[in-house]
Amino acid sequence: MTFNSRPPDAPAAERRARDADALVAAARAGDIDAFDRLVRRFRPRIYALALHLSASASDADDIAQDAFVQAYRHLAHFEGRSQLFTWLYRITVHRALDIQRRRKRGTVSLDDVRVEVAMRVDAPSDPRLALELRETYTALVEALDQLPETLKSAVVLTALQGLSYPEAAVVLGTTPGAIAVRIHQARKLLRKSLEAVHARRARTPAARVNSELALAVASVL
Repeated sequence: MTFNSRPPDAPAAERRARDADALVAAARAGDIDAFDRLVRRFRPRIYALALHLSASASDADDIAQDAFVQAYRHLAHFEGRSQLFTWLYRITVHRALDIQRRRKRGTVSLDDVRVEVAMRVDAPSDPRLALELRETYTALVEALDQLPETLKSAVVLTALQGLSYPEAAVVLGTTPGAIAVRIHQARKLLRKSLEAVHARRARTPAARVNSELALAVASVL
């Protein structure tokens, strides 16, 4: 499960931001191709956000599609990239959490779609190590799903989507200080959940390493 820790290249990020602002302006002026380019640029992140929060690939696809349909209908209200992106994130968070709210919480399987996505990125070639990593990611996803909605959304936006605390605060309608508090609370709850996994797996050296990895990830969120 890849966490965003590398700072973006500032000049490149500025160029992408200016390009996105130009695309928003063109889309507002009626350029459908410009809006299509915005969809292609932002959809992977919106889909990933919906997937982490809803825990369903089909729901995530529907949520992402609906978010962009709604965005197209409200183009006149967006001054630039930041307003569009914030709006897309906000509607995605609300829709995904609403779907998960209606679904009963359960255990996460080893073939959970979020685990599969993480394994495609991080899986080692050694089958034994791959199984251990899959078990670690499964434990992490299950612990994440047990968090209260406000904490889970803060973790996904910052640790998995790479938003800053101020950016996440705008999306969630709160303050950067509140986001910091939520991350602190989430870290404690995740660590508590994963300590139980660590205790169960500590009987063998390989399992102990696997469990310690899960605890390490929880501690640095």
